[in-house]
Amino acid sequence: MRIPTAAITAGSLIGGWQVARRTGVRPLGGVVLVVGGALAGREWARRTSPAITGALVATYVGAFGLSHPLAKRIGGWPSVLTVSALTATASYLASDRRAED
Repeated sequence: MRIPTAAITAGSLIGGWQVARRTGVRPLGGVVLVVGGALAGREWARRTSPAITGALVATYVGAFGLSHPLAKRIGGWPSVLTVSALTATASYLASDRRAED
């Protein structure tokens, strides 16, 4: 059984933020993000085309980048939950849903 990439991306964005926040060690949170991105990226590469994989990787990295300025406007939790939901939705629609077919 494969873990859906939507769960991997959302979990690693939320988990990476929480690890960095709770430990005070930002690079440790980055490790969570990199591991999650690598796991999801491997599945995307198996299930989709190189173009879709690239778009999903860009979405994941972009979500991480967007979460910072967004947090200044709406707060940490709302920001991370928003970008996680958007990334999970993109992952599901472009990759996970195809794996179910």
